[in-house]
Amino acid sequence: MQGLLAQGISVRYGARSVLAGLDLPLLRPGEVTVLAGPNAAGKSTLLRAIAQLQPHGGKVLLDGRDLAHVPMRDRARLVGFMPQSLPAGSSLVALESVIAALRAGETLGARQADAAAMAVLDKLGIGSLALEPLSALSGGQRQMVSLAQAIVRDPRLLLLDEPTSALDLARQVRLLSELRRLAGEGRIVVAVLHDLALAAQWADRIVLIHSGHTHAEGAPEQVLTPRLLAEVYGVEARVERCSRGRIMVLIDGEHAPA
Repeated sequence: MQGLLAQGISVRYGARSVLAGLDLPLLRPGEVTVLAGPNAAGKSTLLRAIAQLQPHGGKVLLDGRDLAHVPMRDRARLVGFMPQSLPAGSSLVALESVIAALRAGETLGARQADAAAMAVLDKLGIGSLALEPLSALSGGQRQMVSLAQAIVRDPRLLLLDEPTSALDLARQVRLLSELRRLAGEGRIVVAVLHDLALAAQWADRIVLIHSGHTHAEGAPEQVLTPRLLAEVYGVEARVERCSRGRIMVLIDGEHAPA
């Protein structure tokens, strides 16, 4: 079985249930999947559970292997995780932080590690930031460095939590184009996005998370419908296509329950 499968994922924070037996369909190599849904729906928690960074019930299978039972070093090679933001207060420069991420899953000599990390920074258009301290970077620059950390080990599965939130429009396009390229090379890419317009344009599949469950999943045109947007987001919406045939979501107001 090739792909990512999550079955019965449950997470509680104290007495509060965040995810309640959530199932994901088989997410296949070559696809970009977006996890969408309102705030506090459990999207980031699900991403962390898949990455084995959050204790959970249920199983996460990558190509048939239960990730919970994969040794940590092997898992670091298989899974790249990009958090919403890098930890504050790091004294590392950008290049050092990417080298550290690379060595979490690979045994390389210093020269090889330096070259591999620098190549990733250059690919993302941020090679000029290599010797800048992380603490001196803008939010958007830090997110691009975080992406470099996530992809430097060439992972099979790439998980990204709100990767575009601090980026300007040009860097959003650069990042999402890179995700499409990475998926096209046979990787599984899963990203949490709040921006439904970006999700519609870049995703092969959208999974709508609501109240700790998978509410709907499918191609953007199957999931981004007025009915589902009313059910999940509580809004009255029109879904139309622009002159290039791309899906546009227009919010007219709050949904008035019948």
